Amino acid sequence: MQYNIIAPKALNQTIKLPASKSISNRAMIIHALSGSNVLPDNLSDCDDTEVIIQALQNNPYEINIKAAGTAMRFMTAFLATRNGEEHVITGTERMKHRPIGVLVDALRHLGADITYVSEEGFPPLCIKGGKLEGGLLEVPGNISSQYVSALLMIGPMLSNGLTLRLKGDIISRPYIDLTLCMMREFGAIADWSDYETITVQAQRYKERSYYIESDWSAASYWYEMIALSKEADDEVRLEGLMDGSKQGDSSVRYIFSLLGVKTTFDTTEEGVPTTVTLRHSGRCVPRLEYDFVNSPDLAQTFVVCCCMLGVRFHFRGLSTLKIKETDRIEALKTEMHKLGFVLHDVNNSELYWDGERCEPQQDAAIDTYEDHRMALAFAPAVFRLDHLCINNPQVVSKSYPNYWEDLIKAGFALNDN
Repeated sequence: MQYNIIAPKALNQTIKLPASKSISNRAMIIHALSGSNVLPDNLSDCDDTEVIIQALQNNPYEINIKAAGTAMRFMTAFLATRNGEEHVITGTERMKHRPIGVLVDALRHLGADITYVSEEGFPPLCIKGGKLEGGLLEVPGNISSQYVSALLMIGPMLSNGLTLRLKGDIISRPYIDLTLCMMREFGAIADWSDYETITVQAQRYKERSYYIESDWSAASYWYEMIALSKEADDEVRLEGLMDGSKQGDSSVRYIFSLLGVKTTFDTTEEGVPTTVTLRHSGRCVPRLEYDFVNSPDLAQTFVVCCCMLGVRFHFRGLSTLKIKETDRIEALKTEMHKLGFVLHDVNNSELYWDGERCEPQQDAAIDTYEDHRMALAFAPAVFRLDHLCINNPQVVSKSYPNYWEDLIKAGFALNDN
């Protein structure tokens, strides 16, 4: 499938954003560990959350989490605590080549019975659940925060609790803080005891009702649209976001303020979902330097947006992009080259554009590499092009299933080729 996208002449729309995938996935694991019968409210309807819901509700022997990396990490730790149960957890072909050895080694250290079904260090896994003792555990701080969050969430279920020491540089700290905050909301006693150590006491989660706010990652694509749209009075209103959000990607509003987007909240009352209005500010920096170590999922949005605005950039903290749904650094270099931009990477963790251009491909089609964020981030580029073709656009279902419907609502034309 391929979409040929044409941008609207003006942008003025109210959008109900999807619920946060990050919060939904954590809420479902903590909900299951608590034994609660009350599902969290406003759960995300994306693929990543759906596979967790189905796994927890149906409890099959073989659990196929498809392309959901978060589900693979969270469910692996969760299943290790299910005393008397045995499961095989698997996924797509790409998932079978995404490393999970650090998490498996950590869980084995805690007493988990996990074996590799085929290739050492990679899914599928055979997990025999049991009673885990817990105690002190040391892991590298520069691993995916999803590994850290997976370990933390099972901490209250361990006989001796968990003392988790993160060695070296710690990446994606806001996602770790999100996990800790949600754990405490469900009654856990868990917090940083020093800069590199987290202590979780052995204390069962409490049942409670829980509302999930809208997704700031999804909001980033609408920020990008406003930044790239050419009409000064264009605006977008996004429903369901919160000021002071726990989501690390809420930093998107501050970064986009440098690219000419002004953010206004209807209310800034803490914990209350509200409508956020995005408008042009008329001010844009000529060059942007930023370290995405705490919000790597925003990188694709800003790479595409800066190039299309002509804003030179140097982005750091991108090491985890190499092991996402695809190698996002290489994918960005390849697809931006099609549009006439030459990007360079450094040490597999930095990406920069110094203004170098090349001849764009005629009628280029953007490949999405089974990566939802490639489709989501590239679509707004059409504001600076006559049209844009995107291959396999259905990948957006991984995090934002109604993205294309929302674009049509906002006046975009989508022709199915």
